[in-house]
Amino acid sequence: MNGGIGEASYASNSSLQKKVITMTKPIREQAIVDLYNSSNKPITTLCIADLGCSSGPNTLLVVSQLMEKVHITCKTLAHRTPEFQVYLNDLPGNDFNTIFKSLPGFLKEMKKQMGLGFGPCFVTGVPGSFYDRLFPANSLHFVHSSYSLMWLSQVPAGLESSNKGNIYIGSNSPPNVVKAYHEQFQRDFTLFLKCRSEELVTGGRMVLTILGRKSDNPTSKDGCYIWELMAMALNEMVAEGLIEEEKMDSFNIPQYTPSPAEVKSEVQKEGSFSIDCLEVSTVPWSACRNYEYYPSNDEYFTDSGYDVAMSMRSVAEPLLSSHFGRGIIEEVFQRYKEIVADRMAKEKTEFFNVTISMTRN
Repeated sequence: MNGGIGEASYASNSSLQKKVITMTKPIREQAIVDLYNSSNKPITTLCIADLGCSSGPNTLLVVSQLMEKVHITCKTLAHRTPEFQVYLNDLPGNDFNTIFKSLPGFLKEMKKQMGLGFGPCFVTGVPGSFYDRLFPANSLHFVHSSYSLMWLSQVPAGLESSNKGNIYIGSNSPPNVVKAYHEQFQRDFTLFLKCRSEELVTGGRMVLTILGRKSDNPTSKDGCYIWELMAMALNEMVAEGLIEEEKMDSFNIPQYTPSPAEVKSEVQKEGSFSIDCLEVSTVPWSACRNYEYYPSNDEYFTDSGYDVAMSMRSVAEPLLSSHFGRGIIEEVFQRYKEIVADRMAKEKTEFFNVTISMTRN
């Protein structure tokens, strides 16, 4: 992801992620209340981990909502609010410095809003892959992750000559490509569940929201269309000699958008968690936009295309730059913006989300 607060940064282009966080708030709040109410003994320090926290206005949104819900619950029950230990995790390259700079103001505002009785809050950055152990055994009460687990630990092996013209699973990808992506997701998600099962206390809760698809078919548009359009922009540049064909054919995105059935199946096979809730939701591509008012439909779709392109650029630019070089970035995203705007004007374009709430057995 692009760090900092510039025009192409994740911090400036995370409206979609905020929309999804808002939509899934009731599921998280139910899980944290159930956790608190079901504890056999008072929780004096509530340990919360947000995995794939990124950097920007959404980073502290989820944990602030969770702490507020616990505080309100405690006041209702005439209980003392616990202290909070918050862990913010992302890869080592994440812009943790921007997060740390925002903490004094965040904590001051939380105390002001919550009033008397709001417990101390300690925030720690935890750099590392969530496909490895990150915390001591039995040290967490609540784990959350949103729009992170679709990212794989690596590009599936063996795709170099098999997925020509595509950068992810496409409508014309051969079966071996689909199989490789699915198996990589199975390995990664199972490892994630195993690591979290060791870190969560018995009865701990975990709520995950994953960019997914509604169809059982991995090549369906609802799971891969956004990347197919980017592949179109890249292929245009290949045809014009601006990108080498070999470079294009060797580039694949380390992502997998699972179906609800695939998520459920992996949780059940791993066996450490009971599923409390599995819900699906959709959000339009236009949720990426940063403005609400457009004088005309033409301007709406043009600007929405720009916002979608910038949202995708904020997460994909480092991958594209490392493979193709920085020289292509402006051109490819200009073309991508135009392609996306055209499709949004002609089709219903949506992201599909899978949210699962679980209890550690």
